[in-house]
Amino acid sequence: MLVRSIATYGRLIKFSHTVFALPFALSALLLAHRESPIGWMTLVWIVLAMAGARSAAMGFNRLVDYEIDRKNPRTASRPLTSGEIDKRSVMLLILVSSVAFVICAAFLGKLCLTLSLPVLGVLFFYSYTKRFTSLCHLVLGFGIGLAPLGAWIAATGAIDLRILLLSGALMTYVAGFDILYACQDVDFDRNLDLFSIPSRWGIPAALKASTLLHVMTAGFLLLTYFAFDLGAIYLIALFIIMALLALEHYLVRPGHLDHINMAFFHVNSIISVLLLAAVWMDLWVRSG
Repeated sequence: MLVRSIATYGRLIKFSHTVFALPFALSALLLAHRESPIGWMTLVWIVLAMAGARSAAMGFNRLVDYEIDRKNPRTASRPLTSGEIDKRSVMLLILVSSVAFVICAAFLGKLCLTLSLPVLGVLFFYSYTKRFTSLCHLVLGFGIGLAPLGAWIAATGAIDLRILLLSGALMTYVAGFDILYACQDVDFDRNLDLFSIPSRWGIPAALKASTLLHVMTAGFLLLTYFAFDLGAIYLIALFIIMALLALEHYLVRPGHLDHINMAFFHVNSIISVLLLAAVWMDLWVRSG
């Protein structure tokens, strides 16, 4: 019963999707560790803080979008809309996760604590954006893109403009594949007057916008290479990441939207993990 409940809540908050943002945050930690070594407890508090923020944001999104998700055949089977979890339980999850995030932020320093509530505000705000702007994808990217910056601040207690490059990479990366994902709901979104780039401008234009964002992702990652004086291992990984992004856009193109889930879950997961592995190996080899 306990295992089943954990699995159900995991599906509610799409726990498997943490593989997209968490490696970027951990990459930021590795870069910060090179500047100023961090302890294990700092790492633990950062990971717990990220888990709390993400759980609160996803729970809030599911609650706010309940009526929308219930009408969409693609999302009607989610735990909340299918009745596996009730609204009261989701509200409790949001509250507990939010409090946990703020507490973890407090253990990471005064600046983190000060920024914790504004961060939650940004994450919660995203859930309403599809009701009034087709730029909702960029708002999602911005919210998730705060992860590397937050990890850096938690580790160092200060803001370094260089880490904004990694945050920019994550922002454009997430926004780009969220546009691809939204292509599945074009007709549904138009019928309910919901906003997205695919529903507002059409799928061909949306795919071009996604491509542009992912070109920017590659650019930010290249600038990160120069800003942090990384080495050959990172550069080789970057070329592989660029090839994977190109593959993603080859898989998802007009008339071939049936490959969206493959691109979304498989290719994106490889990209994030590859980035983390490249940063770790690059720093490890050069420190040895």
